[in-house]
Amino acid sequence: MMRRLAALAAAAWMSCGAASAAGPRIVSMNVCSDQLVLSLADRDQIIGLSRFSRDAWQSWAADKARNYPRLSGEAEDVLLLKPDLVVVSLFDKRATRDLLKAKGLHLVEFTVPRTLDEVKDQIRAMGDVLQHPDRAEAEIARLDAAVARARDLADVHHYRVLPLERRGFVPGDSSLISSLLAATGLSNAASELGVGAGGFASLEAIVKLRPDFILVSEAGDRAEDDGRAFLLHPALERFYPEGKRIVLPERLTVCGGVMLADALDRLTEELKRVTR
Repeated sequence: MMRRLAALAAAAWMSCGAASAAGPRIVSMNVCSDQLVLSLADRDQIIGLSRFSRDAWQSWAADKARNYPRLSGEAEDVLLLKPDLVVVSLFDKRATRDLLKAKGLHLVEFTVPRTLDEVKDQIRAMGDVLQHPDRAEAEIARLDAAVARARDLADVHHYRVLPLERRGFVPGDSSLISSLLAATGLSNAASELGVGAGGFASLEAIVKLRPDFILVSEAGDRAEDDGRAFLLHPALERFYPEGKRIVLPERLTVCGGVMLADALDRLTEELKRVTR
């Protein structure tokens, strides 16, 4: 479905007589679509990226994004650039998207992927939009290879892993991180907490659950606020010291895209570290 909608938007642009050998000139208004565009587009196709594109906490491609104009997030600067296609998320402001459509711009709207299959669909869809389907297939092959490497290590043990975020938030079975774990032969222990799609778990419930490992986005013993302090509570540090914590930086998992290959390779290295 995602690929078909993207193809329709690209076809609408080409039907206006705008097609060229260079491919469409693209603006991305979302940090997740930024990373897909940066991974698959020619340099001269990218004429603007989202206001968060250079945020290294959110974006795996933050350094690369510094080579391109950063947008405000409003419609005005997009209209000035006159792109062939605008890539947005369904979570971007509805009023901005409606205004761009009213002004005759062609929008490609991406959702938030919850599974690896949906991630692959989005990579293929962006490859079609940018007229580089071969690059998309190469990235999917890289992702599949990373899955295989992680599975070779993890599938034998079937470890129970609890993804744990700030303030005790636990991503549930329908989350992208849960799909990543399942693809490698690990299981998301959150299913035993009854949180469904995700929710907050108490310190007592987490300790009682006793997963083999917890999965966090950063290491270290510094708590800059109460949200981070939860992860450094003495009870959690007692039962889940460094050797029981798998660390996956948030920028590798917050979006679904080509960076998940790097996330899976990092997961493989972390598993080697905590199981040696």
